[in-house]
Amino acid sequence: MPDRHTFMHLALAEAERGSSFGEVPVGAVLVDGSHGEVLAKSHNLVEELADPTAHAELLVIREVAAQRGAKRLEKCDLYVTLEPCPMCAQAIAFARLRRVYYAASDPKGGGIEHGPRIFTQPTCHHRPEIYSGIDEARAAALLKDFFKERR
Repeated sequence: MPDRHTFMHLALAEAERGSSFGEVPVGAVLVDGSHGEVLAKSHNLVEELADPTAHAELLVIREVAAQRGAKRLEKCDLYVTLEPCPMCAQAIAFARLRRVYYAASDPKGGGIEHGPRIFTQPTCHHRPEIYSGIDEARAAALLKDFFKERR
């Protein structure tokens, strides 16, 4: 079975792809945690779809939930290049994802280890395992370069 760096590299490739279309470079990959099969991958599509909820995390969750006809994806692991925002963190909890691996922290907009810390709230009914900092430097550089070009 591929390791976490392999899946994060796929998420980073998605982030780079999104960046080339003018999207904030965030990529996500949803994996069957039992077999290591990639179930879905995406990058942000906020600009393309004119949809503020078209975050990479939500797109892969929606795709796999639709494929399976199930709202709960309990044996699935999410690999994402940036700490999920509060909206995505709540969707992760609702989907009952098993694990979340993310690259760069987001002190301004994060919802897991920053901001509202969704999974620590007493109203949160599911808390996935969290692993952060995987390929963090590459993900952070991608974001920094993206925003630097736009200023």
